[in-house]
Amino acid sequence: MGPTTTAEKERQDVLPGLPGLRARYAASVGLGTLLQPLNSSMIAVALVAIAADFHSGTETQWLVSGLYLATAVSAPTAGRLADLLGARRVFLAGLMLVAIVSVAAPFAPGLGWLIVARVLLGIGTGAQFPSGVAMIRRIADHRKASAVGALGLLSVFAQTSAALGPSVGGFLVGSFGWQAIFLVNLPVSLIAGICVLRLVPKDPPRPADGRRLLQEIDLPGLVLFTLAMTALMLILLSLADHPAWWLLTVAVPLAIAFIAWERRTATPFVDVRLLARSAPLSLGYLRTMLTYVAFYAIFYGLPGWLEQGRGLHPTEVGLVVLPIATLGAITVALATRLARRHGHRLLLVIGSCGLLAGGSALAFGVHAGTPIVVLVLISALLGVPNGFNGLGNQLAVYSAAPPEVAGAAAGLFRTSQYVGANLAAAAIALVFAGPATDLGLHRLGLLVAGIAVVLLVDVLAPRRDRSRSNV
Repeated sequence: MGPTTTAEKERQDVLPGLPGLRARYAASVGLGTLLQPLNSSMIAVALVAIAADFHSGTETQWLVSGLYLATAVSAPTAGRLADLLGARRVFLAGLMLVAIVSVAAPFAPGLGWLIVARVLLGIGTGAQFPSGVAMIRRIADHRKASAVGALGLLSVFAQTSAALGPSVGGFLVGSFGWQAIFLVNLPVSLIAGICVLRLVPKDPPRPADGRRLLQEIDLPGLVLFTLAMTALMLILLSLADHPAWWLLTVAVPLAIAFIAWERRTATPFVDVRLLARSAPLSLGYLRTMLTYVAFYAIFYGLPGWLEQGRGLHPTEVGLVVLPIATLGAITVALATRLARRHGHRLLLVIGSCGLLAGGSALAFGVHAGTPIVVLVLISALLGVPNGFNGLGNQLAVYSAAPPEVAGAAAGLFRTSQYVGANLAAAAIALVFAGPATDLGLHRLGLLVAGIAVVLLVDVLAPRRDRSRSNV
C-alpha cells in the first residue's frame, strides 16, 4: 500500500463525517490499558515498605526501572505479534500474564525475585496498549467509524490511572501492605478479560503454518531490537548517577545491525523503510519522546522541589501537584471534540503553547516564598497541555501508520514514551545537581519551555506531506 493511499484512508477514518466507534469497545480495552500506568505510579509509595521487608537500599529502584525497561522493549514486540497473531489474542495473553505474576509476586522470597516479577509485569502490561489500539483500529476500519473518541477514552484511562495511582497505592500499602499493589491487578485483569471476550469481535483466523509465522515475526530483528533497546535504556537509567558510557560500544553496533537487517528483510519487525519515507510517523515518535521528557521532568521534578525547596509536607505536595494529572484527564474530553472537528494539529499547537506557558511560569514566576494558591494554579496550568499533547501525539502516529502495522506502531509509540521518561530522570538530576533549590527549579522550567518551543516550531512548520497525514 502506497503512502498516499494510506494517508487518505486514515483521513477518512477520523474525519468528522464518520460515526464514532461505540464506547463499549474502548471502555473494555481501556480497562486493560490502565494497568501499565497504574502499576508504574503505585510502586512509588510502596518502595519504603518493600525496602524494609527485604532489608535493601537503593536497589529497590530497579522495581521502577525494571518495569519501564521491560515495557519499552515488550510494547513494540507485542504490537507486532498483535498484527500477526490477532490483537484480541495478544491482549488476553497479556492479561493472563499480569494475573499470574500478580498472584506470585506477594510471595517473592527476595528482592531479586520481586524485580523479576516487576519485569514480567512490565511485559504483560506492555501488551495492552498496542494490542488495544490494534483492536480499535480493526473495528473502526470494519465499521467505517471514527476512532477519535475511542482513542480519547484510552487517554482518559491512562491520565486518570496515573493520577490516582499514588493515592490508590498509598491506601493499599497503608491498609494491607505492599503486597496489595500486586493483588489489585487481579480484579482489573479479570473484568477487562471478560469485557473483551464478550464485547470485542474475535480475531480473524490465522495460518497454522508455524514456520511461516516464525518468518513473519522476524525473530532476528526482534532479538536485535530487544538487545539494542535494552542497552540504550540501561545507558539512560545510569545517567543520573554513574553514566555507563561504555554501553555505547554495545548499543551502537546493535542499532546499526538492527537497521541493516530490517532494511533487507522481507517482513521487518520495525519497517525502518517506512520510517525513513514517512516524516509524519518518524516525527510523531520524536515529538512523543520530547513531550514525555517535559511531562516526567515536571511530574517528578516539581514534587521534589515542593518538598525540599518550598518545605511542604508530602501530603501537601500530593495535593498541590494533583491538578497536573487530573487536568490532563479532564482536557482529553475537550481535545477529543476538537480533534473530531479540526484534526490533531490544533491539539498539538494548544498543547505546545500550554507547555511553554507552564515552563515559563516555573522558570520566572516561582520561588521558595510563592503562596500555595499560586503553586496550585501553576500546577493546573502545567496539567492543561497533557490531554492535548497526549491525544494529539497518539492521533498523529495513528494517522501516519498503515493499518497492517497498527499494533507495532502503537508499541513504538509506547517505547518512545519510556525513552522520554528515562531522559527526564537524567535531566532532573542534571538541572538540580543536588538538593532541589529555586535555581534548579528555574533550570527545569527553562528546559520544559525550550522543549515546548521545539515542539511548537515543528507543528507550525509547513511540510509537503502534512496535508495528507493530518487527521
